This record gives sequence, C-alpha cells and structure tokens, in this order.
Amino acid sequence: MELHPLKVFLAVASEKSFSRAAEKMLRTQPAISLAVQRLEAELQEKLIDRSAKDLLLTDAGRIVLEYARRFENLQQEMSNALAELRDNSAGRLIIGANESTSLYLLRHIQAYRRLYPKVKVQVRRSLSSRIPAQLVDGDLELGMLTYDPGDDRLVSTTIYTDHLAFVVAPRHRFASRTSVSISELGMETFIAHNVTSPYREMVLREFQRLKVPLNMDVEMPTVETIRRMVQRNEGVAFLPRMCVEQEIEQGALREVRVDELSVERKIRLVHPARRALSHAARAFLELVRTSS
Repeated sequence: MELHPLKVFLAVASEKSFSRAAEKMLRTQPAISLAVQRLEAELQEKLIDRSAKDLLLTDAGRIVLEYARRFENLQQEMSNALAELRDNSAGRLIIGANESTSLYLLRHIQAYRRLYPKVKVQVRRSLSSRIPAQLVDGDLELGMLTYDPGDDRLVSTTIYTDHLAFVVAPRHRFASRTSVSISELGMETFIAHNVTSPYREMVLREFQRLKVPLNMDVEMPTVETIRRMVQRNEGVAFLPRMCVEQEIEQGALREVRVDELSVERKIRLVHPARRALSHAARAFLELVRTSS
C-alpha cells in the first residue's frame, strides 16, 4: 500500500470535505475523490458514507483514519531523525501538559532553548487523562502528569513534589489563621476547577468521610480564573501550590493549612518505554532530571 492515498484520506477526514482537502493538498477535487476510491478498492471497504448530507466515516473509515494518523506520526518521526543526522541540534520537541504543569515547564524550556535554539518546542495543552494514550500512539514524545499512569508501556520519572494548597483572600475570616478544620469549611463557597482530577476526588472523599458539605457553587475553566475569584474574596479554593506561589509571597493570597488534608502532588515526566526518543526529547529529559 502506498502512503499517498492514506494522506489524501486523512486530509478529507480532517477537513470533512473533498473540496477543502483538495485546496489543502493543492490538488483537484476529482484527483482527491479518485485517490479515496482507489484506497477503498484496495481495502475492499467503503470508508465514507456518501449517502449522508455531511461527510461521515463508516466504521471501517474510522479504523483507517486512526492508522493514517499513526503513519503520519511515524513519517514525522523519520523526518525528525534525518534532520538530527544533518544537524545535531535540529528537530522538534512536543510535550503534553495540562494548565498547571505547563507552569512548571517554563524555567526548563527557557534553559533548554539556550542550549538548543534550533529545536522547535511545542507544548500542547492536554487533559491529563488523555496524555498516556497520546504518548503510546506517538502524538507526544513527552508528557507531564500529576499521577502515576500505571502503564508498563510508559516510563514515569518524578521530577518535582508539590502539594494542594487551601487559599483564601487576605480579608477572608481565615486569613489570619495558620490552620483550620474541615468542619469549619461547611459554610464556605468553593471555587472549583471544572476538570476532574484525582486530587479533586481526594478532597471530595475527605469531606464526605467527615460528613461536611462541600459547596462548589462556582466552577471555572482555568486555574487563573479561580485564583482571581479567590483574590476578590468571592470564595475559597484548593489549588496546586506551584500555581499560587507568587501570589502567596506577595500577600495577594493566604495559604491556610487544613488539618485533615495533606495532599502531595508529584509532578512526573513520562515517555514511551519501547520507542526510541529523539535527540531533542532525550536532551530535554536529561536537562529536567539534572536540574530537578
């Protein structure tokens, strides 16, 4: 099988249009249609439901799309490897991280760029729950997680230890306290992150165990919006300490210990166990390990 028909099919499926795929690949629409038809004939499967008004893939089409993406990733890996042969510092580094772990990467990326200025660095914002699969499928070379993926296809290295901080505004009634009990928090309004995580579940379980209501009346999409709401005394929150460190040091927020909750967050750098890393990824992994 030639790779070109797979590339054409991938473009059609991604653009959800034969005409837009033709524009993207600088080909005519009849040429794009013919390439897809030849692929269907070779595979002896219909890949696109042509009876539908909008472009829809058949079950076989969805399977072929998944493998077409993998072929594209492999081709990119080959291109990166050949570039590294010509120039030891060239290539591309793709790291998957969620909002909070992206902040931890900043100082490492700054140091890395000084050492390898020709490497293109791309940090993709991903849900933590999806990063392990993206690493296995080859969409990412490295990933940042705050939990152990528990997958023998991945290698996980702890590079930083953080904790979940209970934060309030400077004028909040608990701001002058060094600690509080969960039983005192039943009347508080919590500003919650609307992305589920193992740490959110830990907090929920502890409140449930002690039979204290956890009033998450406000949910926000980012740590930044939660932080600003708390600073305005619109509620309180549990946030990664690394995300509010500067505000605590400047007095814009207060951290108060919760007696029954001590939640440690381990930041892990994860990579595939059985796939060779590019020079760019190996260099970044070594830099982070030695500076952590």
